[in-house]
Amino acid sequence: MAGSSSGSCSLLLLVAAAAVLSLPSSFQPTAGFSRVMLNESQFVLQKPYDVPVNERYDPCGGVRRMWVFDTDKPFSTKHPGYPRTEIRVDKVYSSGVWQFEGDVYVPWGTSGASVMQIFGADKPHASTVMLPVYDGQLTYYHNLTMVVADRVYDRWIRLNVVHDVAAANVTVYVDGERRLEVPGHGGTEHYFKFGVYTQGLHNHSHRMEAHWRNVAIYTKPYA
Repeated sequence: MAGSSSGSCSLLLLVAAAAVLSLPSSFQPTAGFSRVMLNESQFVLQKPYDVPVNERYDPCGGVRRMWVFDTDKPFSTKHPGYPRTEIRVDKVYSSGVWQFEGDVYVPWGTSGASVMQIFGADKPHASTVMLPVYDGQLTYYHNLTMVVADRVYDRWIRLNVVHDVAAANVTVYVDGERRLEVPGHGGTEHYFKFGVYTQGLHNHSHRMEAHWRNVAIYTKPYA
C-alpha cells in the first residue's frame, strides 16, 4: 500500500472490504448526537503547493488515501508549516459539543505524522488536540507515554473524538472504547482536520500515509 497511486484503487477496496468494523450495540459514542450534513465542497484538501492533487491524494470507493514526503513543500507559499496532505472539514464551531468520527488505516512504516487534529486554541497552542502516529502507536501529541491506540499499522480502527467546548474537555474513543480524556486548550473557533501532517523534527518517516473512510461530524447542544 505504500507504492504509487497508479493501480491502487482495486487493492484499496479489497483492504477496506476485508476489515468491516462493528462496535458493540451496548455503547456508541455518537448516541445522543445529531449528524451534521456536509457536502463534498466542505472537505477542503491541503497538499504541497507544487504537486498535482493526484500525486498526493487518491479518493477511491469511499476511501480517501493521502500521503506526503518529508521533503515536500508546505501547502501554500505563504504558509511556513511542515509538509502535509490533509483535509480540513469546513465547519467552524465555537460552542456546544462536537464529535468527529471516522475509520483510519495507517500503512506500516508511517511515523511522525498527525492523522487527526482539532484546530483552534489559545496561544501558544494552535490546536485543541493532535493525534500522531509514532512507530505503530497513536499518541497524544508527541507524548509517547500517552498511547491512545497500539499496533495501528495495517488495520482499520474507528476513531471518535468528542470536544465539549464550554467544559474545555476532549475525549477520544478507539473502536468504541474510551482511551483518552484531556483538557482542551481554549480558543474561540475550531474545526476538524484529518490526513497526514508531518510533525517537525519528531522522528518522522520519509513517507507518511493514511487512509480514511466514513468520516462524519456530529453535534449536540448543551442540556
